[in-house]
Amino acid sequence: MMNMTPVVKQLLIINIIFFIGAQLVPVSYEYFALFFPENPGFKVWQPITHMFMHGGFTHIAFNMFALYSFGSTLEHFWGAKKFLFFYISCGLGAALVNFAVNYYFYQDGLNILLANGYQKVDILNLLNSGRIDTRWEQVLTVSEFKHFTSAYVGTVVGASGAIYGLLVAFTFMFPNAELGILFIPIPIKAKYFVPIYMLLFDGFFGIFGSSFMGIDSGIAHYAHIGGALFGFLIMWYWKKNQFNNNRWN
Repeated sequence: MMNMTPVVKQLLIINIIFFIGAQLVPVSYEYFALFFPENPGFKVWQPITHMFMHGGFTHIAFNMFALYSFGSTLEHFWGAKKFLFFYISCGLGAALVNFAVNYYFYQDGLNILLANGYQKVDILNLLNSGRIDTRWEQVLTVSEFKHFTSAYVGTVVGASGAIYGLLVAFTFMFPNAELGILFIPIPIKAKYFVPIYMLLFDGFFGIFGSSFMGIDSGIAHYAHIGGALFGFLIMWYWKKNQFNNNRWN
């Protein structure tokens, strides 16, 4: 296995410091987790800081193992500056896509409530106070109600968006690399495993399951997809311009 590279090591240290600090000072989640932009809890630094916050030990352990496993290989071939640019860009892309999707759900639910005689100031006052008007469920479907409320009050934490970008980049560069997966005794090539995993976990069970089957995993699947999408677009651009072979340092 490849030795840990400098930027990957620094990112690991920062994530661990944030994680330990958040356990000692739980209120830090209110400042560093990613809130919806129209929520009073939103701060301009959260699109960056949310990448270093995690919801539990399993969450950070999985992300940091993936960062070490895939990130070190990519940094070795790209160099430190190019790798860091890619990592942060995918994390910001994840936040942007999550914002866009949540804004759609929020605006859709808000428009329905306004059309049924509710006042925006009253709606926001209730949401900000942590209370929900159960009468909303009379004009919103179960899916609309869930998406509207969670879009406004929900938060996002974790490096998963950036990690998904790394998975896409690794697949671009090493499509035939065989990955050993837990519970599956046969190694699977990256070009098969990564897209299938994303389609099943984030596509079917995440988006489809949440919207149509009522399954709420508590996972920001749209942020995952955003990180993967931005990773794909960056890799496509670099490959098209033969820029992915140039080191920045």
